[in-house]
Amino acid sequence: MFGIWNNKNAVNLTYLALHSMQHRGQEGAGIVSSDRNRIKGYRNIGLLNEVFRNRNVLENLTGDCALGSVWYSSHDTNNIQNIEPLLFKFYDEHIGISFSGNILNAKSLRKKLEEEGAVFHSSSNAELIVHLIRRSLKKEFEERLKEALLKLKGAFSIIILLNNAMYGIVDKHSRRPLVLGKLNNSLMIASETCALNVIGAKFVDNISAGQIFKITDEGYEKCNFTKAEEITIEAMEFIYFARPDSTILGKNVHMVRKNSGKILAKESPVDADIVVGVPNSSLSLASGYAEEIDLPYEMGLIKNQYMGRTFIQPTQDLRDLGVKMKLSALSDVVKDKRVVLLDDSIVRGTTSRRIVDLLKDAGAKEVHLRIGSPMILFPSYTGIDMQSSKNLIGANKSKEEICKEIGADSLEYLTLEGLQKAVGFELDSKFNGITSDIFNGQYTDDLCDYEKIFNEELTEIEKVFLNQGRLK
Repeated sequence: MFGIWNNKNAVNLTYLALHSMQHRGQEGAGIVSSDRNRIKGYRNIGLLNEVFRNRNVLENLTGDCALGSVWYSSHDTNNIQNIEPLLFKFYDEHIGISFSGNILNAKSLRKKLEEEGAVFHSSSNAELIVHLIRRSLKKEFEERLKEALLKLKGAFSIIILLNNAMYGIVDKHSRRPLVLGKLNNSLMIASETCALNVIGAKFVDNISAGQIFKITDEGYEKCNFTKAEEITIEAMEFIYFARPDSTILGKNVHMVRKNSGKILAKESPVDADIVVGVPNSSLSLASGYAEEIDLPYEMGLIKNQYMGRTFIQPTQDLRDLGVKMKLSALSDVVKDKRVVLLDDSIVRGTTSRRIVDLLKDAGAKEVHLRIGSPMILFPSYTGIDMQSSKNLIGANKSKEEICKEIGADSLEYLTLEGLQKAVGFELDSKFNGITSDIFNGQYTDDLCDYEKIFNEELTEIEKVFLNQGRLK
């Protein structure tokens, strides 16, 4: 997500900023713009450059304020009505809104609103929030916004564009971060600092847990809509989602991944000839591992840079096809070599299996898989496409069974303590500043509407872990 205020090139800068964050979603994109009198927008399915292939579309989005998103669906749906920013045109105000994360009590809130007569046109949490805002009886927009936010439970960051202001909001645990930037007299809000870097803007501040940042022509001001609680940044931001050149609460993503690789090398060394990283999110991880274990770091896999990220494809068939098309193994590099293969995570296992097959088909003598995260054992309810235990290989198979299914010669994961050390937050908190729910089932808050399905889908491995605190 990216929003900018008071810049004559607002729409073009939003496009460039979104392009730098294309890795966050490839299923759709949209931009809305304000000329201070009305907001208009365009959205569609596809990559950013596909959605805005016709330059006339961008040129028709006039105004010096804009908000844009690239869309990542955490459910099996490609309904264009879900693509953000959503735009609402009421008789007394226009609202553009983008949302990242997941509302744990959305189903209950939506049911109540529908019983009161609300009509929904999408399954987006952003639309739910607008309904809550509009049904508030408070007079000022900020008071209506605060009242709406206090009804939400879950992990979220939100950017809202009005004709007279722009707002950035982060949940009480800061699980989905936002940053404030400045370019000359323009202020902007972004999901990642890489978006600021690409347009030449300077980082100003982090939007902290429980905060609302309001931007107007007078500058920006901040307030709390709720009391900040224990900071738990979504761990997958460091492991997978964020770009290496982004910084999250003072921690550079590349350095965190490189540190993870070094710690993983200490925890799980192996006799081998070369180290290879899976492009692109695991390259920093692999460089750290190779440096620590004193082995050559080689480019054994080549990525087709015009392919999207398979992990965030909406169906397994698309993920399988994507792996075949996006990676190639360099036979001259890996042939007759014992390879240490570094990857950021194993979710379903199919991608890892195909990559191991690629390397062995190219002549690798051995492939030892090292993972830059702990084993993913439990579903995620923070807006990541991992909401069912039945789709998580770690929830259904032991490490030894996973290794055999993938076809690797050995398999080891970074420990949770290792990940926390690699991130390096110095916080007096139970979770050391990052979420651990998908690794150990310790969710930051109640699961609300997801509690029933979580308990119904618990696998034997998950039950053993929860009951005994360790895998047998």
